[in-house]
Amino acid sequence: MIEVSRLNGSVFVLNADLIETVEANPDTVVTLLNGHRYVVKETPGEIMERAAAYRAKRGLPLSLT
Repeated sequence: MIEVSRLNGSVFVLNADLIETVEANPDTVVTLLNGHRYVVKETPGEIMERAAAYRAKRGLPLSLT
């Protein structure tokens, strides 16, 4: 789970194992495997770093492929 911020500043926790794509257009949009989409303040790079740190902390490989 990684912590992210909505554009209004509220913080929520996202299941990093369910992230399918992260796009910047120009807001950052995180799309999960179930199709849910979230617009967040963090950059795609920050999302990737947090997801990688979360997976490393759990001893999981950085990529599912």
